Amino acid sequence: MSLAPELTASLEASPGREARRTLLAAGLNHALHDGYTDLIYVLLPVWQGEFGLGYVALALLRTLYTGTLAALQVPSSHLARHLGARTVLVSGTLLSAGGWALAGASGGLLGLCAALALGGAGSSTQHPLASAVIARAFGPSARGPLGTYNFAGDLGKATVPPLVGLLLTLSDWRSALWLIAGAGAGVALGVARLLPRDPAPRRGPRDDAAPAARHGGGGRRDRSGFGLLVAIGMLDNAARPAFLLYLPFLLQAKGAALTTVGMALSAVFVGGALGKAVCGRLGERFGVTRTVILTEAGTAAAILAVIVLPLAPALVVLPVLGVMLNGTSSVLYGLVPDLAPGDRVERAFAVFYTCTLGGSALAAPLLYGSLGDLAGPGWAATAAAATALAVVPVMLALSPRLAAAAPRAS
Repeated sequence: MSLAPELTASLEASPGREARRTLLAAGLNHALHDGYTDLIYVLLPVWQGEFGLGYVALALLRTLYTGTLAALQVPSSHLARHLGARTVLVSGTLLSAGGWALAGASGGLLGLCAALALGGAGSSTQHPLASAVIARAFGPSARGPLGTYNFAGDLGKATVPPLVGLLLTLSDWRSALWLIAGAGAGVALGVARLLPRDPAPRRGPRDDAAPAARHGGGGRRDRSGFGLLVAIGMLDNAARPAFLLYLPFLLQAKGAALTTVGMALSAVFVGGALGKAVCGRLGERFGVTRTVILTEAGTAAAILAVIVLPLAPALVVLPVLGVMLNGTSSVLYGLVPDLAPGDRVERAFAVFYTCTLGGSALAAPLLYGSLGDLAGPGWAATAAAATALAVVPVMLALSPRLAAAAPRAS
């Protein structure tokens, strides 16, 4: 699970010192922001007790962060054209850290909501801009470094939530958030020092030639195929937060303490990091369609197992669940260039991320939060399992289009 082998391989293949610094800065930044995003799951039981909130309200708190994060990704890219990616990345990290500091200082629910929206706005900068600066720095060799960058985010998910869970046993939640906000300010300073001011732009031959060769002018087919891909991404991305929203409460009902909840979330995220590495390779070997069906069916089965099993066996299942829960995303991401409408790959990625993240942000409070209030966490988590299974028929509908767009994909 160590980042060292992947990072070493990427650095050995990199074109120079600036590229190595870029990858290190972007990976560090990604780890922080992904850790910030999933930190919310540890805090939900705390906020429920503090403010007397129902599950809809708790889901809305998460949506304030993730919804703002999703909505501002494209505007962040536009802002970077005027101010520079380095400036926007550093400012976004400081803004996100400031949001968590404000959350710790908030005197009530309204202040907490404002703080979460501020934190989400800061985190909206890192996905599109960090990917772009890595692609510029490494040029045609960027695929491996981008994988390392993606993996670094999962390391943040696996470390920040359990760290805060531990801090919650030593101090109150507000003090814990001030400490984690201070860590964010430190990361922002590190990114400012490491990230080159003006990375030299690089273009690979596939930037212009590859899309035309892939698609051959099938714009209409590509548009419908891309729509199905976005639908799969939305369902997959809805199942994950829908389950994680209720995981702390399911575990607490089985007798878990807050520290155990933090470690359980860490187990899911560690499994998720492994899933991104393993399922990408499975997709290449066994085909995209088989891999996606396997991961989604496995996700549903593992969720149901966690619901019905006692605490100890449920904790054992969680890393396997993480593999399945995150594995699909690594496969879907690689399909975007093959199905991009009109060969506009950059815009396709922006639409894919905005729809999948934004859709899950809206679904959490409207659907799963309401179900949790009406029927309890167990049935709401069961609905998350059903959402994962709903991917299967959509994937079967997409499969023929994958064969037409890229014969080896499916």
